[in-house]
Amino acid sequence: MQNIAISVRDLYFKYEKEYILEDINVDIYENEYVAIIGPNGGGKTTFIKLILGLLKPTKGEIRIYGKPPRLASTLIGYTPQNTNFNLDFPLRVIDIVLQGRIKKSKFYFSKEDRKVALEKLELVGMKELAHKKLKDLSGGQRQRVFIARALACEPKILILDEPTAAVDIEGQKSIYKLLRELKLTKLVISHDIKILLEGVNRVAYINRRLYMHDNLNLDITPQGHFCEIELLNAIRCDHE
Repeated sequence: MQNIAISVRDLYFKYEKEYILEDINVDIYENEYVAIIGPNGGGKTTFIKLILGLLKPTKGEIRIYGKPPRLASTLIGYTPQNTNFNLDFPLRVIDIVLQGRIKKSKFYFSKEDRKVALEKLELVGMKELAHKKLKDLSGGQRQRVFIARALACEPKILILDEPTAAVDIEGQKSIYKLLRELKLTKLVISHDIKILLEGVNRVAYINRRLYMHDNLNLDITPQGHFCEIELLNAIRCDHE
């Protein structure tokens, strides 16, 4: 039997009087790779913030390995859509990744922290650039650094919100190849659907409600024609 990494039961969330998410029930299993898609404003990022404990459900519950999100933050590594780094500030790659080792009541980085940071940079193929300035990297290289930072806390779950925004097509392919190879539970929001769906176990479509799909039987080979409209139509037909 597979271990459940994330369990969501009877989840509802609203801002003021309007429900953004409603009646969501889903289990995400250990080491599963899940793509999260849906229209803008459909609730994708809100769903992630609830899992992270940044928002509290209006009704229902979320459990991360049996714990409420506020007690499970060390189990999750997160890369937000907007990293908000000032590239004019002279931060090195290693400095960014070490931020993933920051904990409460801790005011210095140990030798172990630096060892782990370098290991994660090696994992994402960026160790040789550890002492480069962040501003000197390409968009794809910076995203790898932010993924390394999320991995530096040694999480069981990795969550990424639009990890290839503003990254060229080759950089996108490189990042998604990396994600496929990482051995942990992964939830990824992306509009880069053709690239993203290669290698995922399931697709979660969120538009107020959540619909989970195991296999959409779509042609996503490099030679095959594919677009987001086809995917959304397939999902829509699945629920008519």
